[in-house]
Amino acid sequence: MNFLKKTYVAVILIIMYAPIALLMVFSFNNSKLPIWSGFTLDWYTKMFHDTGIQQAFMYTLIVALVSAIISTIIGTFAAMGINRMRGWQKNAVMNITYIPLLSPDIVIGISLMMLFSVIKLPFGLPTLIVSHITFSIPYVILSVMPKLKQMNYNLYEAALDLGATPWYAFKKVIFPEIMPGVIAGAFIAFTLSIDDFVVSFFNKGAGVDTLPIKIYSMARKGVNPTINAISTIMFTTIIVILLVTNLKANKKVRQAEFKQ
Repeated sequence: MNFLKKTYVAVILIIMYAPIALLMVFSFNNSKLPIWSGFTLDWYTKMFHDTGIQQAFMYTLIVALVSAIISTIIGTFAAMGINRMRGWQKNAVMNITYIPLLSPDIVIGISLMMLFSVIKLPFGLPTLIVSHITFSIPYVILSVMPKLKQMNYNLYEAALDLGATPWYAFKKVIFPEIMPGVIAGAFIAFTLSIDDFVVSFFNKGAGVDTLPIKIYSMARKGVNPTINAISTIMFTTIIVILLVTNLKANKKVRQAEFKQ
C-alpha cells in the first residue's frame, strides 16, 4: 500500500513538473528547435537586452508590488471587520468574498473592463493595478481569517482598558498575532499578480504589457527560446520567494518551541 501511495505521488509530481523542467532545460538549448544541440546562455543575453521585455518586466513588478501592498492592507482590515461580525451578516459577507475566487478569470476581467468603460476611466497602468487589487483582496482575507480566529480578542480589549489607543493596541497586540497570515496573503497576492494574464489582458492600456501578455504575443509569432528563459526566471523567482518564506516561518516556529 505504501508503495502504491509513493508511486501515485511520484506520478502526480512528474506530470506537474516535468513540462516545467523541460522548459528550463531548453532555455539553455543552442537551437530554436526542441532538439538539444548544445549549451548556451544566448537566450538569456537576448532577453536582458530586449527593451520590450525590460519594459514588460518593470510594469509587472510595479503592478505586483503596488497591488500586493494595497490588497494586503485592505484585505487585513476587511478580515478584522468580518471576524467581528456575527450570524447571517458574517455568512453573507463571506459568501460574497468567495465569489471572485469561484468566478472564472474571464468573467472578472470582462466585468472590470465594463466597469472602467462605464465610469470612463482611461485604460492603462491605474486600471491594471485596480483590477489586480480586486481579485487579490479575497485571497488576503482568507489568509488572515484563520489567524484572527486563533487569536484571543480579550488581549486587545485588555490593552484598551489599560489605556492603549486602538491603533497602538492593534500594532502591539493584534498585528503580531496575525502577521504570518498577513505575510502569506501578501505573497499570494504578489504571485497571483505576476502570473495573471486574462484579467490583465482585458484591463491594460496600449503599450502597458505585463510579462504574461508579452510572452503570449511572442508565442503567437512562433517558437522563441527567449520565452523559455523568461518563464524559467519567473518560476525560479517564485520558488525562491516561497522557500525563503517557509524557512523564515519554520525558524520562528523552532524559536517559539525553544522558548517554551
